[in-house]
Amino acid sequence: MAPSAQSHNRSHSLLLVQKLLNLRDNSSPLTLILDSLEQSAAPLVREFTGRAQIARTKVVFISFATVKKPREADVFIKARGKSLKALRSEIVSHCPSPAPAPGKPAAKQKTLLVIDSINPLASSTPHLLPAFLSGIISPAVSVVAIFHADVPFVPPKAANEYDPHPLTLLTHLATAVFRVSSLYQEMERRRAQNRSLPEPEWGLDEGREGVLIGMNVDDQGSTANGLVVEMEMRRRSGRAVTDKFILVTRPPGTPVRPGSISLLSDHPLFAPPVDTESTGAEGAGEAEMDTTFNLGLTEKQRKDREGVVLPYFDAQTDIGAGEGGRILYDLGREDDFDEEEDEV
Repeated sequence: MAPSAQSHNRSHSLLLVQKLLNLRDNSSPLTLILDSLEQSAAPLVREFTGRAQIARTKVVFISFATVKKPREADVFIKARGKSLKALRSEIVSHCPSPAPAPGKPAAKQKTLLVIDSINPLASSTPHLLPAFLSGIISPAVSVVAIFHADVPFVPPKAANEYDPHPLTLLTHLATAVFRVSSLYQEMERRRAQNRSLPEPEWGLDEGREGVLIGMNVDDQGSTANGLVVEMEMRRRSGRAVTDKFILVTRPPGTPVRPGSISLLSDHPLFAPPVDTESTGAEGAGEAEMDTTFNLGLTEKQRKDREGVVLPYFDAQTDIGAGEGGRILYDLGREDDFDEEEDEV
């Protein structure tokens, strides 16, 4: 890829992910975040709610698993134990009307709905998910829903065995999908790949009975607030734009400010190998190989190589008829002369 095209794609990906995080121009009415035991979606959710608070967007937090109201939330709704109809009515009461009364201007304030775990709805009423989500989404309302990918799915008793999996249904409905993973674990996997070693496993994939190793950091804690975010943005044309980023968020409890985001390929450990340029190699026909190290010789090394006398060099000259292939060898002090071998 040409440098100009590569730079354009890089800038386009960064602008697109910033647009999604800032909820600009209703870029994604339904955003789905997939997390696991190894990496929680909480840092990415804090990034959404923090940017929404800066932009004066109303944040409605719908809780299935969260006990305490987050500091960035304006409204906290406890959803566990409520019917789908009652939950929808309570959510809609905190959102602007999608169709204002005649003669009144449309609501300008945007609203962000955060569902901390959509797994209970996916397990209890998977067939009602499309109607429920479409009933709370409007031009002024965006939804960010979290799906725990490693939680077992228990279908209801009346479920049809031919119905699609709730995750398949949600990824089809979502206009943007974020998959989060631990930066520390991704770095360890890349180190193993660079050394051609088996990739380490964590959590359920580790296969150790009764032991779960979740998100970890290195000794210096340099990856404590960083995570890898894989973005998949669906355009109206059906084309998907995908890329991976490193998001460094603010620690919990600190003042609200946007985190820093960069492309995963910009990290030194994840950068693709760069072709080494020629470093003063001379001589006709000498070309540099595509390697990660330099095979060229310095001027001193080249002179030393030319001064080396190869073994049996004198045998390459004609010293008589039929004697051009004769081997000349001078005995050293450490050699043991054997007359029988010499005769043979």
